[in-house]
Amino acid sequence: MIEYRNLRVALLGAGSVGAQVVSLLLQHGDELAQRSGAGLELVGVAVRDIDAPRTAEIPQHLLTTDAESLILGADIVIELIGGLEPARQYILQALNSGADVITANKALLATHGPELFDAAEQVGAQLYYEAAVAAAIPIIRPLRDSLAGDRIKRIMGIVNGTTNFILDRMDTAGDTLESALAVATDLGYAEADPTADIEGFDAAQKAAILASLAFHTTVPIDRVHREGITAVTIEQVDAARKAGYVVKLLAIAERLTDRETGIDGVSARVYPALVPRSHPLAAVHGAKNAVFIEAEAAGDLMFYGAGAGGIETASAVLGDLVSAARRHVIGGPGVAESTDANLTILPISSVTTRYQISLGVVDQPGVLASIATLFSEHNVSIETVEQTVAEQAESSGGGSAPGATLVIGTHAASEADLSATVQALGDSPVVTSVTSVLRVEGS
Repeated sequence: MIEYRNLRVALLGAGSVGAQVVSLLLQHGDELAQRSGAGLELVGVAVRDIDAPRTAEIPQHLLTTDAESLILGADIVIELIGGLEPARQYILQALNSGADVITANKALLATHGPELFDAAEQVGAQLYYEAAVAAAIPIIRPLRDSLAGDRIKRIMGIVNGTTNFILDRMDTAGDTLESALAVATDLGYAEADPTADIEGFDAAQKAAILASLAFHTTVPIDRVHREGITAVTIEQVDAARKAGYVVKLLAIAERLTDRETGIDGVSARVYPALVPRSHPLAAVHGAKNAVFIEAEAAGDLMFYGAGAGGIETASAVLGDLVSAARRHVIGGPGVAESTDANLTILPISSVTTRYQISLGVVDQPGVLASIATLFSEHNVSIETVEQTVAEQAESSGGGSAPGATLVIGTHAASEADLSATVQALGDSPVVTSVTSVLRVEGS
């Protein structure tokens, strides 16, 4: 039987996620109270416009535009406004009042995480954020708690459903990027302005959060290398399929040692990459997300599921709500974030990876030897070469000249050496074009 007093819960924001949180909390409140050990009383929902349409019905008496008064009267505050301000101000106000805070705001955590976690620690409050990365997929708690005694080596994830849907359509249906994006928009996977998704900003924010958590080191968002999918072509996707790969936008967080300096540090990066079809991440279709973890003792782990959606994200928020309520019942200060490792944040040039490079070259004797020399001069070893001969139009027009296409796979090398190799290839007189450069991950 529940004997602890009711806990007052304030919700900020009633968009697709917030409305579902209200609906589920009102519908399953008694059951959640049994799990928490305390009653959960939703005291109000702060919104900008009380009369705006909602995706789920919210009792009118709960709605208010006075967020600050709502915060000051709450034991637990759920922030689902999004963006940086006023969300940051509201969270700081809630923490400083002693309330625990639950947020799904990845942009805010990636930008102002250290400030918010420090504020929580100062007053003994707790900041929960399971819903900030991969929505319904439980990944924050496993990294923070279950794997706290292990040593994470690498995290590789598909953490943006929109880009995964687009790339999957290109692979399975033969759509161009533009047509796949149009389908994603029609189905509601992509926003009217898809920049945050297709340019990799969303994935980069999540990479910063995962890297900070996994390696106990603050990783600022501006230290995450970011490339989107806008340059991915259907020709690249088709070539990847024929070679036994699939193109995925990956968020990668990795502990590594810089070859030049010997510094042990952390790399966080986002870019489209070739993934072998035998790898578990290659089987992640549609708008699903998955996070693949390589741990020293636990080995390989993968977490898979819905990475977006109102009700799916609400599930993670309510999980945090139960955890917050249990902490109130048990008592004691919140658990501070572990960021004391203070590892160096390494640049993309420190990463060791593999490239697959497609080149247009003139079809004449000695070309392969010339290309191989360029690779050797930049300390990059060639693993595979595939050649096809075709007629290429002359740049000056009027007729055609014999040409060939080379698809070159490299052995593992430093990103700096591989990048320098690509630059040298572009400057070579025997190379007519560098048509595709993709990294290979997961093999």
